Amino acid sequence: MEVYIGLGTNLGDRRAHLRAGIDGLREAGLFPRAVSSVWETEPLGTDHSGWFLNMALAATNDRSPRELLELLLEVESRNGRRRGEPNGPRTLDLDLLLVGNLRIDEPGLRLPHPRMWLRRFVLEPLAEIAPDLVNPESGRSVAEECRRLRDIASVRRLGELAPAKDALL
Repeated sequence: MEVYIGLGTNLGDRRAHLRAGIDGLREAGLFPRAVSSVWETEPLGTDHSGWFLNMALAATNDRSPRELLELLLEVESRNGRRRGEPNGPRTLDLDLLLVGNLRIDEPGLRLPHPRMWLRRFVLEPLAEIAPDLVNPESGRSVAEECRRLRDIASVRRLGELAPAKDALL
């Protein structure tokens, strides 16, 4: 099944945290087939948090959504993620956005991600790798949803994430 994941960070060496997130997913056997550029985004819901770097990736997967979520939480934890205030600072944030066409509403797991269609920092990177992907609720593509957003947060494309010296991205 096709899976889409959002990545974000706003602490320390942000590019290194994004790289570590992608590497952690690979090490666990989840190999990206598409990776967006890096996008710098204004923090939402807080005024004491540094600007974020965000990305999106697509991969083919045979795990259950719950197993995927556990994998993402494990990779976050290994990379120093400590959960605190909502929208607060973080070394690495991995959000499970979509798993195929599944719709799930369980404690701790909602698919599609409940706020993804309202967030420019999610939709801009996602539109780069999957512009024709459809929102199952509205029937609109990611690109169309992006154009309709009322989110005024600043988002700008920075370019490709350079791989570590000895790794391939």
